[in-house]
Amino acid sequence: MAEPPRPAFYALARGGWRDYATLLHLPYTAWHLSFVAIGAALAPAFSGGRLAAALVAFFLAVGVAAHALDELQGSPLGTGIARPMLWALAAVSLAGAVAIGIVGLRIVGPSLGLFIAAGAFVVLAYNLEWFSGAFHSDTWFALAWGAFPVLCGYWAMEAALAPEAALAAAFAFALSRAQRELSTSVRRLRRRAESVGGEIAWRDGSRQAITRDGLIAVDERALAWLAAASVLLACGLVALRL
Repeated sequence: MAEPPRPAFYALARGGWRDYATLLHLPYTAWHLSFVAIGAALAPAFSGGRLAAALVAFFLAVGVAAHALDELQGSPLGTGIARPMLWALAAVSLAGAVAIGIVGLRIVGPSLGLFIAAGAFVVLAYNLEWFSGAFHSDTWFALAWGAFPVLCGYWAMEAALAPEAALAAAFAFALSRAQRELSTSVRRLRRRAESVGGEIAWRDGSRQAITRDGLIAVDERALAWLAAASVLLACGLVALRL
C-alpha cells in the first residue's frame, strides 16, 4: 500500500516519537520565536536572561500548547497522539508558559500581566475556534503569531513600547500574512486536492506539466526560506546585542 501524502513538508513518518516532533511544527515554531527575539533585540535595554525566559514561555505556549490544541481539531497532521495526551500537553505547556510569565511579573512589573492574559486567551480562542471561529482568521493569525511576539519581546526588556517596536510588529504582521497565504494554499493542495491537471505553454515552444507536487514544492520552498531568513535575522540582532 502506498504511503499516504505527508500533511506538511516538516512532517515525519507517522508513529512514536516522530508524531511529537511533527506536532511541534518546528520550522514555523522557530519562525514565530524569532519574532520574540527581534522585539527583544530592538529594546534599549537588553537582557539575555529575560529573552531566554520569554523564548521558553513562547515555545511552551505556541510550539506545544497551541499546536496540541490545533491537532485536537480534526487531527490535521494525522498524528497518532491520543486526545487525552493532546489535552494534557496543551494544559501543562500553557500552564508552564503562564507560570514563567508570573515569575516575570516580579522582574518586568505588573504590566506584563496584560501580555500574559492576552497570550493565554489567544492560544485558546484561536486554536479552539471560540466565538464561532471569530479569532481563527488570517488577520488574527498575523496578530497573534506575528505582531504579538515582537511586542512581548520588546516589553519584556523595557516595560514600554516605542515606534521601533510598532514598526517591527508591523513587519512581523506582514510576514505572517505572507506565511498564511502560502501555507493555506499548500494545505488545500496537500489535504483536499484529489488531482491537478494542465500545462504551461512557454514562448519557446516547450510545455511543462502542472502537477500537484510541483505546485506544493514552490510554495513550501518559499516558506522554508522565509522561516530561515527570519531566524537568521533574529540571531544576527541578538548576537549584536550580546
